[in-house]
Amino acid sequence: MSGTSITEIETYGVERIPDADRTARPVDLFRVAFGGANTFATCVLGAFPILFGLSFWHGLAATVLGLVAGALILAPLSLFGPLNGTNNAVSSSAHLGVHGRIVGSFLSLLTAIAFFSISVWSSGDALVGGAHRLVGLPDGDLSYGIAYGIFAVLVLVVCVYGFRFMLFVNKIAVAAASLLFVLGVFAFAGDFDPSYTGTVKPGEALFWPSFIGAALIVLSNPVSFGAFLGDWSRYIPASTPRRRVMAAAFLSQAATILPFFFGLSTASIIAAKAAEYVDPAAPNYVGGLLAVSPGWYFVPVCLIALIGGMSTGTTSLYGTGLDFSSVFPRFSRVQATVFIGTLSIVFIFIGRFAANLTQSISTFATLIITCTAPWMVIMMLGYVTRRGWYDPEALQVFNRRQRGGRYWFTHGWNWRGLSAWLVSAGLALMFVNLPGQFVGPLGDLAGGVDISLPVGLAVAGLLYLVLLGLFPEPREVYGPDGPRLVRAADTPVLPIVEPVA
Repeated sequence: MSGTSITEIETYGVERIPDADRTARPVDLFRVAFGGANTFATCVLGAFPILFGLSFWHGLAATVLGLVAGALILAPLSLFGPLNGTNNAVSSSAHLGVHGRIVGSFLSLLTAIAFFSISVWSSGDALVGGAHRLVGLPDGDLSYGIAYGIFAVLVLVVCVYGFRFMLFVNKIAVAAASLLFVLGVFAFAGDFDPSYTGTVKPGEALFWPSFIGAALIVLSNPVSFGAFLGDWSRYIPASTPRRRVMAAAFLSQAATILPFFFGLSTASIIAAKAAEYVDPAAPNYVGGLLAVSPGWYFVPVCLIALIGGMSTGTTSLYGTGLDFSSVFPRFSRVQATVFIGTLSIVFIFIGRFAANLTQSISTFATLIITCTAPWMVIMMLGYVTRRGWYDPEALQVFNRRQRGGRYWFTHGWNWRGLSAWLVSAGLALMFVNLPGQFVGPLGDLAGGVDISLPVGLAVAGLLYLVLLGLFPEPREVYGPDGPRLVRAADTPVLPIVEPVA
């Protein structure tokens, strides 16, 4: 990527990026999206199939299934950025209305804060634990607090500088973290046994709930990028072939098989050697990993924690600041990033040391993703019915405090898309089954299997198309070629009116 220096602070918010400044390539999208997921936090997710009692091979099958399905769901969300030159929340104005787009803004805002917290906590724990085993660093609250603070401040600085600096960090992180994960092959080759059988066998009542649950946890990782994928793809020129943009988004998640495999493999070693722990009190995956790691691999573990924390943190917090500035346009991107970043850091410390929210925030992130998936379906089907045609100027009505335009619908709200999202997200939450954390009223209806995401995806798609068929949208929102799959109505569209001074 060429042009502006990485040390020049990015000034663009959610307004359309001028064509002259859109010099990113699909490979840049790959680097940022892969860098944000090629982290220690993803390794923790990769351990879940083993924690659910699956064998190594069944865990690998669940991982591949969830990863491919999630990447396929995510890939189309990369197209809105190049088309409209803005983030996905603003692009959702076309389907939810210029006011209804705040749904996407708050979904991405909450998702980003949750994953920023998870990345800082998991990476900080790994860094302090590794340093404790390596050089005897005290592993008390002070050490953890310093580690969290360093991560959070470094991430905030990168995000303030903006997209180009973030891209630079991820260029390094992708190669470095991948190399360190590959080193793990040599570190654990002697202990790894692919014949690990797990504790839940095929034919048992818990097998399919465990298998589906593990696959859905893996699937949630790529889905978590959906709301803010456009934050990065908006710098790609509109003329870029759409298949290349989608391929970059898909491959960025498919490539995370590396950290997922690392987490799955090491978790199977931890489970097999549980009785031999150097530290029998190791309470989690991080502690278990450090207990079974050879001494020379402690430094790579610390580096993975540092690099991964930076990658995930920057991709999350950058989107947070951008979306906050889109909801409150009086804030510049930099002001919004500093404001939200500071609040997030305070939340991280309170959640870790005062309220013990580390498990709760993981549950919260899962619930937010359950609500985000139906929103993604509405965006994708909206793209299909519109034949990929959008009016970038009409998308900016909310940000400019204007009224009217193609996407004004009913006082700025498109009740068709909003209704489809509300019903599908609400129903999906009722089917959530996270034992010991959150179980919805219908969570046990499928024999203990968490089917919240499939329910949300299916209901959103079906209901949205039905509403578009029964209550056609104005013809002007579809552009010159008209709608696909649905019909249009000859409803007049209000002109764009400037705000009253």
